[in-house]
Amino acid sequence: MKNSSQMFEEFQKNVQELIAKSPAADIEKNVKAFMAQGFSRLDLVTREEFDIQVAMVDKLRERVDAMEAQIKEFENKA
Repeated sequence: MKNSSQMFEEFQKNVQELIAKSPAADIEKNVKAFMAQGFSRLDLVTREEFDIQVAMVDKLRERVDAMEAQIKEFENKA
């Protein structure tokens, strides 16, 4: 008689074989390909690219604020 661990491993193996042989694996592959194609049309950016742009905008905002302060100083002196 098999112990419960062996029975579970055998059951898991059988389920994996069934899934591999079933159309579910093909459906999953096709859905992933379809979604990837759809996303590529949306002109999306990666999270890394987005974070880089946010950092650049933050730096630009700091520069604009500094320049505005300088302009106010010049206006006050004039």
